[in-house]
Amino acid sequence: MEALKERIVADGVAIGTEIVKVDSFLNHQIDVELLDEIGREFARRFEGCQVSKILTVEASGIAIACMAAIHFGNIPVLFAKKTSPNTMTEEFYGAEVKSFTKGTTSVVRVSKKYLSPDDRVLILDDFLAHGEAAVGMAELVSQAGAELVGIGAVIEKQFQGGGQRLREKGCRVESLAVIESIRDGKIKFL
Repeated sequence: MEALKERIVADGVAIGTEIVKVDSFLNHQIDVELLDEIGREFARRFEGCQVSKILTVEASGIAIACMAAIHFGNIPVLFAKKTSPNTMTEEFYGAEVKSFTKGTTSVVRVSKKYLSPDDRVLILDDFLAHGEAAVGMAELVSQAGAELVGIGAVIEKQFQGGGQRLREKGCRVESLAVIESIRDGKIKFL
């Protein structure tokens, strides 16, 4: 997606050789017009998949998933919670997920009443790096007996191997911008 790549080059910040900071438009402050284009592109790429729910993980994937849901006909967005709130009194599916950027491990949870074997689930997130969050969310889909139709990432850092790992497991992965490398402050796209 060229508009996204242009925005990453213009406003993204390369930190070291592994981190791309896009908080000025994607995951801290949000450019709603760009997010609308992103949502439309995910709907185009997964057209015909009969997606019934979009699953993401809190918090940075929520805005992306909500905007995409509009382009899928206003389907529900379900987000996996990283903590167990007092209000989650019902049974849940859970999977352990490591966060690359935070250096933490947590159990993501989805209430069993919101994910069922009848669902056709699309996982969306802002980044795909090592693939830990996507693998964890795919595990939640599997625990529910639902069907995973695919995984969408706004930005995939190919050099960290998560996309390859998921594709080798047979998952359909669609990334809107794929970064091949980060060197000397420069972002090189595939």
